[in-house]
Amino acid sequence: MSVSQPKPEATPADPVALARELNELTGKAQAMFAELMKVPAERAAFGLAAPANPDPLNVAPAMTEAVQRLGMDPAKLVQANLQLWQQHMLLWQQMAATFAGGRQGVQAREPVAEPDPGDRRFRDPEWNSNPFFDYLKQSYLITSRWLVDTMSTVAGLDRQTAHKVDFYTRQFADAFSPSNFPWSNPEVLRETLATGGANLRKGFENFQRDLEHGKGKLNITMTDPAAFELGRDLAATPGKVVFRNDLIELLQYEPVTEQVHRTPILMVPAWINKYYILDLAPGKSLVAWLLGQGYTVFVVSWVNPDESRADKEFEHYLTEGVIAALEAVEAATGEHEVHGVGYCLGGTLLGVALGYLAQIGDQRFKTATMLAAQVDFSEPGDLAVFIDEPQLDNLDRMMAEKGYLDGQAMFTTFNMLRANDLIWSFFISNYLMGKDPQPFDLLHWNADATRMPRKMHLYYLRQMYLYNNLVKPGAMTLAGVPIDLTKVTVPVYLQATREDHIAPFRSVFKARHNYSGPVRFVLSGSGHIAGVINPPDKHKYQYWLNADEPWEVDAWLRGATAHPGSWWPDWDAWLSFQSGEMVPARHPGDRNLKPLADAPGSYVRT
Repeated sequence: MSVSQPKPEATPADPVALARELNELTGKAQAMFAELMKVPAERAAFGLAAPANPDPLNVAPAMTEAVQRLGMDPAKLVQANLQLWQQHMLLWQQMAATFAGGRQGVQAREPVAEPDPGDRRFRDPEWNSNPFFDYLKQSYLITSRWLVDTMSTVAGLDRQTAHKVDFYTRQFADAFSPSNFPWSNPEVLRETLATGGANLRKGFENFQRDLEHGKGKLNITMTDPAAFELGRDLAATPGKVVFRNDLIELLQYEPVTEQVHRTPILMVPAWINKYYILDLAPGKSLVAWLLGQGYTVFVVSWVNPDESRADKEFEHYLTEGVIAALEAVEAATGEHEVHGVGYCLGGTLLGVALGYLAQIGDQRFKTATMLAAQVDFSEPGDLAVFIDEPQLDNLDRMMAEKGYLDGQAMFTTFNMLRANDLIWSFFISNYLMGKDPQPFDLLHWNADATRMPRKMHLYYLRQMYLYNNLVKPGAMTLAGVPIDLTKVTVPVYLQATREDHIAPFRSVFKARHNYSGPVRFVLSGSGHIAGVINPPDKHKYQYWLNADEPWEVDAWLRGATAHPGSWWPDWDAWLSFQSGEMVPARHPGDRNLKPLADAPGSYVRT
């Protein structure tokens, strides 16, 4: 369907009315942006400016150095420009032949540039069938790939600078995709013509709503915020809060089997989001599935810290978090040995706890399961571009006033790692198409970010990401105990996901070099969330195992065998073998810890 042929059921818009509508929207937009310019710099739209530093992400020095070094290599620059010119000339020739041959020519020719298989920006049929939009698409792909390739291969840059240049060049290229603009996106243009611009009016209202919600920062709404209620649609597995301190509530869940494995499970989620990723909507809950396999399950629910907890440090998350939870599990069950499970940052903290307990001779963790969690940060992926000393100094100044980092800042950072999927797709849908976001449990959880105390957050970023001290024996001392992962001898189940943009599987795999006990590495399909939360009855994705367990990741991949479906049953087989005999089911309040409240508790609701 071409631009001149709207949908049959749509009534063509009155061109005069459409022009009036667009003119009115333009005036409102100009007035709104003029008002935004009056907002103090630290609250400017998108929330990236700070009063003392207009470049808190320290991008300008990296880009300046890259441009300077590129200018020092004129031969490379000439060659790059020649290649760009040749591809555009080839595209022009094909377009000329297309226009000469009409629609039949469009279908017959071989494209000069095609989107990557996973690129969803150009799914609308008109990107291929309409010569104008096809030309826009291919011209953009040629130019953006040339730009990224040229900037990412500048010689003489150090590793961090080169990574930053590559990352922000890709961000720039993604932002200027023709799909992101109303007059160069065929789907948006059809909708505008069919509705007389009503989609843009609704989109402008959505834009204003998100700015107001973000208090001057653009906080894109990704899902219907009223669609879910904790305890009803999410975090709905029955249980009780059996322990509470200044940092955590500990949830113990009601059993669903008459007998359970002797060894209970303690799950430690990341503190940057709410715990209920582990207890998502019914049918997607890892907690509920474990209960069905006959385990006693406890989950840490982190507090959402405010000014009153600004002085909390990383070691408090160890002692008042993991260690306090271990003691509470023993009080609740009478069992000294516990299976530890850590997801994402919670897995990193679990690794710290393993090193801490090994150093003091405490054997309370019988096994440890790491879900998409890193302990070696030498290859942390794109998150590394946000972490260097100038950026951490800027972050420190930003957190100084309140004593914590607002959750929205990290939410935006993680979204930038997959900008086309997590930023621009919603920009198009919400603001250009004027659609309301649909209910989606994963995105609801993803947007439910938590704050981080200043001292804890800076320690974590410096010690893990910047210095990689967790894998250096004795380089970190917490609560007076030097941390040495090589002294950890308990069995470890190390799970990673193949498309993880937060904890790359190659980085997760490196933990095999750090522990001294047996390690079972499992690689699952999909990404950081869907690759972990993958119930077996959904029959989605796959996972890989390598019985030889080679030492290097490439050798492991070459010899790995794919298995259909979820990795959860493989984990259950590994875990149950080490869980002791079956005992009568334990209920919250059976022993020394009396219930304080119903799950999901109060901390998760803040």
